[in-house]
Amino acid sequence: MNIQERIIVALDVPDEQAAIALIERLDSVTFWKVGLELFTSTGPKILEVLKSRQKRIFLDLKFHDIPNTVAGATRAAARYGVDLLTIHASAGRNALQAATEAALAGAEDAGVKPPKLIAIALLTSISSRQLAFDLKIPLELPEYALKMALMAKETGFDGAVCAPQEVAQLRQTCGDDFLFVCPGVRPTWAETGDQARSLTPFQAFQAGANYLVIGRPITAAADPELAWKRICEELVTVT
Repeated sequence: MNIQERIIVALDVPDEQAAIALIERLDSVTFWKVGLELFTSTGPKILEVLKSRQKRIFLDLKFHDIPNTVAGATRAAARYGVDLLTIHASAGRNALQAATEAALAGAEDAGVKPPKLIAIALLTSISSRQLAFDLKIPLELPEYALKMALMAKETGFDGAVCAPQEVAQLRQTCGDDFLFVCPGVRPTWAETGDQARSLTPFQAFQAGANYLVIGRPITAAADPELAWKRICEELVTVT
């Protein structure tokens, strides 16, 4: 897999028309993230658009509910044949276990390959201070992220979403076969936005990330094609 295939571009636009325009403009992008805003606007139609163009799909809906509801939503999402699907680890062990079983069942029903389940260890917009003072979690941020990732692995998940700063420690504990997907990645020439914990794409890959999710530095750039090309060129030395 070349480095370009390990960059997931966030299709964070409000509607199908804007999404198709961006997909066509960035034709060389092979992996796209569909999140809550776009999926709520278009439903599965946008997934059909991406599939028709042989694109890989990260369906980032971040399910978080009681186990029965998480299982039902995961079963339905697995039928779409997406590549990656997210569930909040904080939904709990029972919900994660239910999602693991439901993903296999839903994919089998539809005759497609099951998605790789990716746990949200902790949103990258959450800082250490917010974790302690707003969420009242009495753990240091790296320790909390590690506990969430380990619980996901124990329940059969394929990987976790985490900030790039946590990847090296999580990789040591979770092993080489566990996937780490890192949003909150910003090139040195891009604004950090609302990401409280960020590294450059090169630093994130060097730390052990399998995939990077990059949105606004590309999609909100004055010239998205140039921004995409610039990021890819800056990563040619990553192995």
